[in-house]
Amino acid sequence: MSLERGTEPPTRILLWRHGNTDSNAAQRVQGQLDVPLNDLGRAQAAAAAQVLAGREPQLLITSDLGRAAQTAAALAGLTGLSAERDVRLRERYFGAWQGLTTPEVKERFPESYARWRAADPDPGDGIEPLPDLGKRVSEAIRQAAERLPGGTIVLAAHGAAIKYGVAALLGWPEEMLPTVAPVQNCHWVDLIHQGSSGWRLSAYNVGV
Repeated sequence: MSLERGTEPPTRILLWRHGNTDSNAAQRVQGQLDVPLNDLGRAQAAAAAQVLAGREPQLLITSDLGRAAQTAAALAGLTGLSAERDVRLRERYFGAWQGLTTPEVKERFPESYARWRAADPDPGDGIEPLPDLGKRVSEAIRQAAERLPGGTIVLAAHGAAIKYGVAALLGWPEEMLPTVAPVQNCHWVDLIHQGSSGWRLSAYNVGV
């Protein structure tokens, strides 16, 4: 990236979704349940870590849930960084749905499921409202960037946490959110912050 004379270098945030789990494979709602990576997820994390290590990150922060922490560990092993834990990077809390498959949710909670399918940000049944999710994740992103101006930071997190944290950070309107695809396992979002330009999205859903 070329810089104008006197312009500070950009701060880069790479929001990295965890690798695959057995719950992902079974289309089971994980939410904040602490589910480990499976063999595929560990292989995905190792492959993605090779690419992300090439970005020369100086700071690594992870959700405290095991699947994200295990993913971050693959990058820590290559870079020598210690993975800090931040509970704000946790996945969206899915209340009574956690641990159920999608068909089970549809059968047991038809009303909230219909609201969720209709992109209601607060569908009920104890599910964390999207404004609350976006607020906590975007705060974690901003504070990480403030710690290392001009540096590269990797945040290991979760699909909904990344999507809605980015949306809150960039001020995307609510009606836009259903048109944005989820981030796949072990893919990442590339954000840049620089001076008066503020926050910009450089890449979305990038993988090996």
